[in-house]
Amino acid sequence: MAVRVPRRISVALVLAATGSVAAISLATAEEYPVRPVRIVVGFTAGSSGDVAARMLAQQLGARFGQQFVIENRTGAGSNIATYYVAHAPKDGYTLLQATVANTLAAATMSNLNFDVVKDFEPIALYTTLPNIVAVHPSTGATSIKDLIALARAKPEQLSFGSAGVGSGSHFTGELFNVMAGVRLLHVPYGGSAQVMSDLLAGRVQVIFSPAATVLPHIHEGKLTALASTGLRRASAAPGLPTVSEAGVPGFDTSSWFGLLAPAGVPRDVTERLAHAINEAATSPGVVTALRPLGYEMEAGSPEAFAAFIRADLEKWSRVVAATGLKR
Repeated sequence: MAVRVPRRISVALVLAATGSVAAISLATAEEYPVRPVRIVVGFTAGSSGDVAARMLAQQLGARFGQQFVIENRTGAGSNIATYYVAHAPKDGYTLLQATVANTLAAATMSNLNFDVVKDFEPIALYTTLPNIVAVHPSTGATSIKDLIALARAKPEQLSFGSAGVGSGSHFTGELFNVMAGVRLLHVPYGGSAQVMSDLLAGRVQVIFSPAATVLPHIHEGKLTALASTGLRRASAAPGLPTVSEAGVPGFDTSSWFGLLAPAGVPRDVTERLAHAINEAATSPGVVTALRPLGYEMEAGSPEAFAAFIRADLEKWSRVVAATGLKR
């Protein structure tokens, strides 16, 4: 009579006999997660990406019954965190919060020691964060068409501030220059706080900034909002047109946040994570907490996230080619 061997024991016997890596991957995929999972974030605690990651980690922990722990590994525009995860074990217990910083780095830097497409398995996109185009009231601009007219009349006399060369706010401004056919002068700063200080003082005139940063100043009348930068109107400012609606058709740029795993992580693991992320991103508690801050919740498959990353990389590569920003 045949004797049935429990699944766990049979896997263990196979491992003992063959040392099979494939068997290890199978067991991991079927039982995942059996211990805490790290989500590595390339930016500081309290940043927009960190806020979104901590909300997601809490939701995933509740769904899987395991801790999802945020680990901030800052520096080099998230490249330190990205390199670390690219070389982490391929078991699904070390994940990367991917952001627009990854596609910007891939588009601009020729000496990266990782490949954001080849070295990672996409899991899911879970939120985007469109920017708001705002100006100092002294410009007199109240619409995107006004801003374009001013910029064309005064090439490189109107300036936009960014959090630094190569940052999302920098590239959003450069994309605007390319698509609107204008020359706003770029003024890089060491961070978003310094940009806002000089914008409020009128030392720079334009900013492309996350809604949560600029909306309080807009409500107080210290800045004038012109448009949001996604293809959909921002939920945090539904009365604002998009840049595309307001005169630059097809303009679309947002910060975005999703999860990547090192290449080679079992497909069952990424699919289980993607399913849980989709549930979390669309849950009422998450939407209620993040939407007022400007976040737009997303959902989709690993394949959809892979296509999103490729399209974002192609867009920024075109901007780099047009502006000569390759490093």
